[in-house]
Amino acid sequence: MKVLILEDEKPIRDLLCVNLKRADFEVAEASTGEEALRIAGDRKDFDIAILDLMLPGMSGFEVCTRLRGQFPRLGIIMLTAKSQEVDKVMGLEAGADDYVVKPFSPVELVARVRSLYRRMYPGEALPQENNLELPPFTLLLDERKLLKNGQDIPLTPTEFMIVKLLLEQPNKAMNRDDILTAVWGQYFMGDLKIVDVNISRIRQKIGQESSGPQFLETVWGFGYIWRG
Repeated sequence: MKVLILEDEKPIRDLLCVNLKRADFEVAEASTGEEALRIAGDRKDFDIAILDLMLPGMSGFEVCTRLRGQFPRLGIIMLTAKSQEVDKVMGLEAGADDYVVKPFSPVELVARVRSLYRRMYPGEALPQENNLELPPFTLLLDERKLLKNGQDIPLTPTEFMIVKLLLEQPNKAMNRDDILTAVWGQYFMGDLKIVDVNISRIRQKIGQESSGPQFLETVWGFGYIWRG
């Protein structure tokens, strides 16, 4: 696994590098947003990026947005020294898959990286004939792509897992807690807001508008349902 680290504080960056290398990850590091974007653009082969949000100059939010636009299927974990919900939400809306609040345990961070990687590359790819069809959508399980009327809709690894979870059980309401457990794991220490933000991003990507067909509906006080 190839990991890009963006962190301006050298002691923290060194701590991340040491622990990820010990876990057998290949690591590249950057201290500024501009440097991270240059490295990512030159290499183009990173699986996961770990981004500090509070940086001098270009913020981690902007780096996240630009990386997500250039590499739709890149896994992104954000680091923030603040615990306020607004920072988490802004990072998730910028395209992050997960977040870790400073100060954090290196063991927890490595576990989050492994968990995200498993969501990106689950064990065995399913054959083409096992794709999920729910017109106008087709979920290509082996290619990890979502198509709408044949057009590719780029999803983040986390968004793909949520869509897969809902399409596997169409017209059945799924509890937000169950989505959180299925996608992020039962030991995830974050809050349910991460589910809502990802659902919002999915709705925007599939072109769902209030005046049009409601494919992905909210079941108020419970969770979400994919109609088909």
